[in-house]
Amino acid sequence: MQLTAHTDYALRVLMYLAVHGDRLCTIAEMASVYDISKNHLMKIVHQLGQAEVIETVRGRGGGLRLGRPPKQVKLGEVVRQMEPHFNVAECLDPATNNCPITPACGLSHVLVDARDAFLAVLDRYTLADIIQEKNDLTQLLQFR
Repeated sequence: MQLTAHTDYALRVLMYLAVHGDRLCTIAEMASVYDISKNHLMKIVHQLGQAEVIETVRGRGGGLRLGRPPKQVKLGEVVRQMEPHFNVAECLDPATNNCPITPACGLSHVLVDARDAFLAVLDRYTLADIIQEKNDLTQLLQFR
């Protein structure tokens, strides 16, 4: 299973905001630090804001910050919000499944179990868990 770049970048945005939790951050600085398109980050930030994972402050001196403490941001929740689907094989999407062996194949059940296990592991971790090396991350995530 592979996460989309959209989800990867969303997790990076959250890590950046968590590391710089003492101030408002901007899309421009995150785009610069991660070398990601501002337009792409705007879409991600919009989606994270709609999910109330981040908070946007408008106006002069505005920016972004986490919508809740890092310990309350479950990675599984974020991944579910950002990923368009979890159909790791054609047979898991009834709308597009054209596989002729689906009625007798046991693979789809195995893939569903694997997907559910993947998400269950992500549900055990929070944003706080992945920023434990905060000093090192702060050094690496300096806006220049």
